[in-house]
Amino acid sequence: MTKQIRDAIEQYVKLVGAGPTEAIVELYAPDATVEDPVGTPVRQGHAAIREFYDVIGALDRDTELRADTVRIAGNEAVFMFTIVTRVAGQRFTLTPIDMMEFDDAGKIIRMRAFWSQEDMAIEPE
Repeated sequence: MTKQIRDAIEQYVKLVGAGPTEAIVELYAPDATVEDPVGTPVRQGHAAIREFYDVIGALDRDTELRADTVRIAGNEAVFMFTIVTRVAGQRFTLTPIDMMEFDDAGKIIRMRAFWSQEDMAIEPE
């Protein structure tokens, strides 16, 4: 299961950086939840998760997994990655800590992202 989870994390980060929304949604179980960032309303199910990721779908963005931060225990994992988005001549950089729980099929059943506005760096392009 550890390899399956690591592969899902790597695919997730890659898709968040450049993939279509639907491919990201397919990583989730149908009744999965997303709380991103922690403290915001929990989104549940593919429709709500699709709506969440659609926000970044049209942005110029890329990501990088901080591979040395991946920790897997049982069917749960935590990791850091960096996402850079570019909008209106500005560059936004964020490195959240994500926590994911997986089902036996390797689908994400719960994702929680730990970050706040103070963690985002904004620079001119």
